[in-house]
Amino acid sequence: MPTTGSTRRTVGAGEHNPDASKAGPETPKGFRFPCAYPLKVMGAVGPEFQAHALAVVRRHVPDFDSSRVESRTSRGGRYVSYTFHFTATSRAQLDELYADLNRCEDVRAVL
Repeated sequence: MPTTGSTRRTVGAGEHNPDASKAGPETPKGFRFPCAYPLKVMGAVGPEFQAHALAVVRRHVPDFDSSRVESRTSRGGRYVSYTFHFTATSRAQLDELYADLNRCEDVRAVL
């Protein structure tokens, strides 16, 4: 599906499995904190996007280990996704992280 300029697709914390039964926004089914959490952030290829995404993650996960980042470039080479693997400590932490990432102009999607 083609996207344009500022189109974003965001899946909030606890919503990554659409087949899971609905548990309500305050207590997503299957999450027990602390827990291992993979966060995928997508945007245009470039050092600015990478720096902004990493800075936001570090703001919310101060002990983030930068060796725990996977990257994948799109077939056309215009976009890149970064998957940050970290230990989430609370639903509030994830909600604030998603909100901050979605405020970044460089970010096209957060999953």
